[in-house]
Amino acid sequence: MAMQDGSYERLRAAGCADEVAYVQACLRLFFSPGTGAGADHADTPAPTISATPAISAEPAISAEPAISAENVADIARLNKIGVFLLKALKRAPAGAAPPELLGWLDGYRRRTMSMNAACMGDAIAIDRALRDRHVDFVFLKGPLQQHRLYGDHFMKPSGDVDILVPPAGFAKAREALRAIGYEVAGKSRSVWWVRFLGEQHMVREDGARASTVDLHHRLQQPGSPSPRDIDGFLRRKREVEVAGTAMPIISAADTLLLSSISVAKAFFNREPCAGYVCDVRASASRLSEAEQQRVLDHAAEQGLADTLLLGLRAADVLLGAADTLLSDRAARILARIGNADLFHMVIAPWLASLRWPQRRHVLWELCGREPVRYLAEAGWAASSDLSRRIFERPAAVEPARGDTIKIVGGAATHASER
Repeated sequence: MAMQDGSYERLRAAGCADEVAYVQACLRLFFSPGTGAGADHADTPAPTISATPAISAEPAISAEPAISAENVADIARLNKIGVFLLKALKRAPAGAAPPELLGWLDGYRRRTMSMNAACMGDAIAIDRALRDRHVDFVFLKGPLQQHRLYGDHFMKPSGDVDILVPPAGFAKAREALRAIGYEVAGKSRSVWWVRFLGEQHMVREDGARASTVDLHHRLQQPGSPSPRDIDGFLRRKREVEVAGTAMPIISAADTLLLSSISVAKAFFNREPCAGYVCDVRASASRLSEAEQQRVLDHAAEQGLADTLLLGLRAADVLLGAADTLLSDRAARILARIGNADLFHMVIAPWLASLRWPQRRHVLWELCGREPVRYLAEAGWAASSDLSRRIFERPAAVEPARGDTIKIVGGAATHASER
C-alpha cells in the first residue's frame, strides 16, 4: 500500500460520516442530468437539499449539522476531486458550504491550474523529443485526458507526465528523454521497477521546480490482471491539438479501460479512488448502447472484462446507478461486498470498520474465475514480491525543502499532490 499521510489517522478517528455523505452529494450534483459531465446518458437524479446529510439514493448537500471543512478538504484532496466539489457547489444554494471550505477549494483549483499548465508545457517538449527519435508513444491520464472527459484541463492535479511506449521501444524512449535533461530517479532503477512494475520515473531539475515523467511499458501492477495486448493501446491512439501541436492520447474505449485499471489498482492497495471512479462515469456516459457492447467485447479481448465491471460498479455505488447495459452487467462483480461497503472502500478506505476481502479472492474474481489465468497472475505477483524484497532496499528519506504546503482549512499536502 502507498504511504499514508497523517490525514488517514485523523479521518479514521473522526469517522466523518456526514462529511463523506456531503462529498458524495456534491459529486452526484456534478454528474446530475443536464448539468455537467455525463449529462447525455447518465440517469442519476440530482440530489435534493436537506438539513441532514446522509448516505442514501439521493444524498443532500447542506452545511448543517455543522460539518468539518478540514475533513471535507482532506477527503477531496485524497480522492483528487476538489475541483468537482467546487463546480458542484457553484450550482448549490447559498449556504451549502462553509466559507472556509469554498476558500480552500478555490485555492486547490488555482494550484491545480498552475500544476497542470506546467505539466502540459512539459508534455509538449516531450512530444517533440520522442517524435524526433521516431519513438512510438501515447500520453496517458493527465490534463489531456481531463479535457477529453470534462472539457477542462484542470479538473485533477497532475504532478507528472505519464507515457506508454512498446516494450521494445522502452530503452530508446529513455535515451530520448535523457537527451532533453531527464534522468532516471534512483528509486526506479531496480529490476523490480523495470521488469515488474513496467515503468521508470525520470526527473529533470529546472530551477524552482522538477519535471517528472512516468515512462511505462506496462499498465497494471502485479496482483491485478494486466491487459493482454499493450501495443493495442498504441495502435488505437487518437490525436488532440494543444497549442498548435497534435499530441497522441488513448482512444475513448481505452480511456474507460485505463480508468477501471486505476480503480482496481487503488482497490488492491486500499487507497481512495473517487477521482478515478468519476473518470469511469464520465467515459461510460458518452457511449451509446452499441458502443457499450463494443467496449465490453474489447475488454474481454484484453482480459479485463471484470476489471471494467469493477470500475463500473464503483461508479454506480458512488454516483448512482445508470440505466445502461454497462450498469446491468456490473451488478454481479464482487457481489459479496455490499454497496455500502464498496462505497466506503472507494471514497473512505481508511475506515476501521471496513471488512476488506482477501486480495487473492479479488484477483480470482477479476480473472473471471479462470484457474489458468488466476495462477498466471498470482505467480507473477509472487515473483514480483520476491524481486522487490531482493532488489528494493529501504532508505531513510528526508523531506525536500518546500516539499509540503500548509493549507488553511485542510491538512498539509505534498507539493505534487499525486
